[in-house]
Amino acid sequence: MRTEGRGRRSGEGAYGSRRPKGAQTFRRGRALEFYRQLETKRLTLKQQLESEELQSIHPVIAGELKATEAIMNDFVRLFQLDELLEEMEEG
Repeated sequence: MRTEGRGRRSGEGAYGSRRPKGAQTFRRGRALEFYRQLETKRLTLKQQLESEELQSIHPVIAGELKATEAIMNDFVRLFQLDELLEEMEEG
């Protein structure tokens, strides 16, 4: 029975773990940049909540803030950015 190509789907096989990580690193960088944009939006929404001029639309802003934070949480979980974000906060 021939088993040469069996593990290739999971990154094993002819290349093993020596496969270049360039594309993955590039995508992770783009994901982090998008996360930073979400952080900026969250900060802006928090500042708007504190603004006296925007009290009439407070519920709308609070809803947007909640939605943005939910997206951020899903994004971190989906792209497995937990460890990377912790490293950024420490460094």
